Amino acid sequence: MTVETKANGKPSVNRIGLTSQDYRGRETTLCQGCGHNSITSQIIAAAFELSLAPHQVIKMSGIGCSSKTPAYFMSRSHGFNTLHGRMPSVTTGAVLANRTLLAIGISGDGDTGSIGLGQFKHMVRRNVPVVYIVENNGVYGLTKGQFSATADVGQTLKYAGTNVLPPIDICIEALAADCGFVARSFAGDAKQVRELLKAAMSFHGTAVIDIISPCVTFNNHHDSTKSYDYGKAHEERLQDIQFIPRFDEVHVEYEEGGERYVQLHDGPMIKLRKLGRDYDPTNRWQAIELLEQARQNHEFITGLLYINTQRQTLHEVMHLTDTPLAYLPDDQLRPSRERFERAMQEFV
Repeated sequence: MTVETKANGKPSVNRIGLTSQDYRGRETTLCQGCGHNSITSQIIAAAFELSLAPHQVIKMSGIGCSSKTPAYFMSRSHGFNTLHGRMPSVTTGAVLANRTLLAIGISGDGDTGSIGLGQFKHMVRRNVPVVYIVENNGVYGLTKGQFSATADVGQTLKYAGTNVLPPIDICIEALAADCGFVARSFAGDAKQVRELLKAAMSFHGTAVIDIISPCVTFNNHHDSTKSYDYGKAHEERLQDIQFIPRFDEVHVEYEEGGERYVQLHDGPMIKLRKLGRDYDPTNRWQAIELLEQARQNHEFITGLLYINTQRQTLHEVMHLTDTPLAYLPDDQLRPSRERFERAMQEFV
């Protein structure tokens, strides 16, 4: 089991002796009922169940309501709040310098889909090891609720009028850049969010999870596809997802057309139980076609859309040493004066 419960009413502890309280951060300052807070709760639960060591985690963010989220979980972790849209490049530098860190990037639909779209695409195509969570509510909540790049055509907001531009689909953008782990979920579906987070935290490469996270202040009216009511009424899950850590004993029982197991790196597995739709999460083109069909049919599809465990990460492509660059001495990072002068002579 991932969690050990102690007797005499004492709190449960995980494999490294921490309680779920040890994975919490500060009290939230977001609006009461904000979907971002639900996501934070599941990050805490996933990290606790996986027995993550907080000092081995680096929390990254950009600008927006989403950028506040890292303050609310794992207070004993490293963290860096970057400029608007620049989180992917700073994260790339951090994980290249220290490959032992688990990077958890928290972004928003504006931070990823607007000013940060270029950086997002290049991070994905490089396959930088990071859990990249998009808290997607379709509005800019910190600046009084203007439309974001993921807002639906025809969406009406009290202070912003009617949106006339087509939305950017974060998952399609990730698939186009050949991301190896692409998922979509809904902040109101706690179990699915938690299981996807655990799988993403164990994935070897860029793992993108686009989570529809209702903004209760500016974008929670009944006809908005980013609202709680719409999500609960229209969510269509592709699979029932269960993450199986490598330290659990795995009993695999195959049922024709029923369950499918996906082996991740270093032992853990994801169990996907079909919920009626014939779908192969390892088929990238089928994932793109599914999302396009869902857009045309106004469907809200959630689950693991695509997974590819074969892509090399940026570390592997660059043939970096197993020892993190941050731990190497200067004489191994910099050429000697003599070698530098010989190299310069080649350009004379």
